[in-house]
Amino acid sequence: MTRSLAALCAALSLAACHSEQPAASPTETASPTLAATPTPSATSTRELQIPAAIRGRWGLVPADCTSTKGDNKGLILIDAESMTFYESHAMLDVVKEVRESRVVASFDFSGEGQTWKMEETLELASDGNQLIRTEKGENATTEPLRYTRCA
Repeated sequence: MTRSLAALCAALSLAACHSEQPAASPTETASPTLAATPTPSATSTRELQIPAAIRGRWGLVPADCTSTKGDNKGLILIDAESMTFYESHAMLDVVKEVRESRVVASFDFSGEGQTWKMEETLELASDGNQLIRTEKGENATTEPLRYTRCA
């Protein structure tokens, strides 16, 4: 009986040692594993731009649109990827939200030897001739700025 028990233990020990799965042979191919899908995030400027309805020339006061003296300090020029002000320029960085008449995005600003980042919301009023610009971040204006489309 002792001999049977010893033989049984030896057989079980050998079986336990060989329970590992064999390595894949060079001719076998490993089955592909699916990579985790990245979490959606804000979109870069290559994929989204400032909506066409928002692009153009806008003035804080009527004289910003008509001045020939270069004193139109409230004029803003908006194109697909930037905003140009009297003494600064802003390049679109990351679009967070975009609709036909609204965009929320971060912009990289430069002007007067300085650079800064600011989140901006540009939204058209219902008539399409008023632009409401809201800043968010350090040194942001406390109230939204209202522009009128230049003719």
